[in-house]
Order: sequence, then structure tokens, then C-alpha cells
Amino acid sequence: LPDDMPGWMAGIITAIDGLTKWVAYAVCWVMIPLMLAMVYEVVVRKVFTAPTIWAYDVSRMLYGAHFMLGAAYALSRGLHIRSDFIYRNWSVETQAKVDLIAYFVFFFPSMLLFLWVSFDYAYLSVIRGERSTETALMPILGPIKSCIPITAGLLVLQGISEVLKCVY
Repeated sequence: LPDDMPGWMAGIITAIDGLTKWVAYAVCWVMIPLMLAMVYEVVVRKVFTAPTIWAYDVSRMLYGAHFMLGAAYALSRGLHIRSDFIYRNWSVETQAKVDLIAYFVFFFPSMLLFLWVSFDYAYLSVIRGERSTETALMPILGPIKSCIPITAGLLVLQGISEVLKCVY
């Protein structure tokens, strides 16, 4: 962060970006059980002709959690898809103004709605003990559905950090 940034602003940005980075690094470890499950499934299916009933569910849920919980980190690094063929030629100040307007007009309203709706979605899944009916394993869906409002919350927090960067 720049040296002339106000201390309160730098503190908030550092805290939010630090949390986002910590979550992203923790979520990276999800890839290990995901790879192990996939390798195991391929070996037992192709070599021993004995497919498992759990590998599809495990891989889908682990990849879903990995993808969702990494979204705030992608936002913090500017990795979300952007059509910037005009935007990139503007000055940094103009880019910041456009981003600031876009955050308040599009990002925050949609993310807050996403948080509100997804919280109810996950909460009901947890209290009802909802199970998947797609496979014979019928895994509990509460934990994976809980990743959705967590992701929305992390995106809102990261949006605050991005807005402060635009303001600076």
C-alpha cells in the first residue's frame, strides 16, 4: 500500500485482504483430497473395474467449495473476467471512478441480495438435514450449501476493500 494512504484506510484494506488471502490459501488444500479421490476413482474404475459410489459426490462438492471460496481472492487480484478493451486506455483516476460507480450500482446490490438469499438457502438445508438424491450415497448438502453465503460474505468484504482502493 502507498505510504501516503490514511492509516485507517490502510488498516481496513490490509485486514480484509489478509483474511481473503488466508481463506484462499486454506482452500487451496482442498485440491489434495480432490486429486486423491479422482486418482483413486480412475484407478479402481479402469484397472479393477470397480467404480465407487462416492467419488462423483466428493469431487463435485470439493471442486464447488474450491471454486466458490476462491472467488474473493480472485476479486482481490483483479482476476475476474472484464471486457476492458476501452477501460485499459483510460487514466487510473477514470478507471477508479468507473469501478467505484460499478461497485455501488451493480456489485454491492447483487452481492447483498446473493448473501440474503443464499443464507436462507443454506440455513434451511442445514436444519432440514437435506441430502442429495442424485447418487446412491445421498450425501448431506448442508456443508456445501453453506459455502455459498460464506462466499457472498467474503465477496462483500473484499468489495469494501476494493472500494477503499478506488477512493484512494
